[in-house]
Amino acid sequence: MNQNGNCRRLGFLVFPGFPMACLTSAIEPLRAANEIIGRRAFAWTVVGETGDRVVSSAEVGFDPDVALADLRDIDCLYFLSGPAGNFVDARNANAVVRRLARHGTGLGAFSGGIFPLARSGLLDDHKCSVHWCYEAAFKAEFPYIRASEKVITIDRQRFTAAGATAVFDLMLRLIEEDLGAAAMTEVACWFQHPFIRDEEVTQRTPTPRKDRTEDLLPEAVAKAIRLFVEHVEDPIQIARVAEAVDLSTRQLDRSFKRSTGESPLKYYRQLRMQKARQLALYSNDSITDIALAVGYASSTPMVRHYTQAFGVTPQDDRKAINRFRVQDNTPLPAV
Repeated sequence: MNQNGNCRRLGFLVFPGFPMACLTSAIEPLRAANEIIGRRAFAWTVVGETGDRVVSSAEVGFDPDVALADLRDIDCLYFLSGPAGNFVDARNANAVVRRLARHGTGLGAFSGGIFPLARSGLLDDHKCSVHWCYEAAFKAEFPYIRASEKVITIDRQRFTAAGATAVFDLMLRLIEEDLGAAAMTEVACWFQHPFIRDEEVTQRTPTPRKDRTEDLLPEAVAKAIRLFVEHVEDPIQIARVAEAVDLSTRQLDRSFKRSTGESPLKYYRQLRMQKARQLALYSNDSITDIALAVGYASSTPMVRHYTQAFGVTPQDDRKAINRFRVQDNTPLPAV
């Protein structure tokens, strides 16, 4: 039962650079549910830290309906942000959020919104969904928080979703809870949402081939990729990976190239560089610490491989995005 009888009230707290797709993916299914049943089962409010306009990552501005300090009678408050999201007045804003939580308000976060929510201390001792493109930076800043690769995680009044489509799935779940499976299915069909994912579904991650994601790869290649992911900080030899998936090194190489267009070695290096880039863009770790975090004994070879992968050094990559944030107050990317 929500705090407002038959109407569940949700607040969406937006930070500069928030992913607009997450906001629309939350509001549109709720709006459709209201239309389908002919009454207001869901209400929503766009919240800002202040009443000032907030510009999304798509450079579309939103005027909040209410400032955070004035927010009342809300069932759940969701944070929408890029990974650099922070309150301007963290002491007072976090005090408001803690007060809401004490009075029974659920808290959630979409995509990079997990960062300001975690910085408030209100994700401590909870598990949360972390979008794969933010995983390395999140784990570096919050090693004590249990990061999940699932698209949706619900843990004791904490509701997190990794990306806009996952947000849509989370809203469908709320609709089913309040209005039943038939209403939820009709909403999904309105938007031609192909299937409804629950907490057990793992995020899809890209491969070098543009026509497939990791879950569509042959079993041996997918298992090899999982081993690579598990051994970013402590590199594993390709021969050991081949042995673990019951292939010879040559067979693994052929299968990998057929499936991804890359050799296992090149794929593995790209994976490590992607993790390094997350840390360069979304953490304050030194370049030496980043190199250690992705399995290099020193920063020199890591910087060389990083430059080969992205055409820029990690130092210059970090400077560029920080300059962008200062100029436009918009962290990128927001997903």
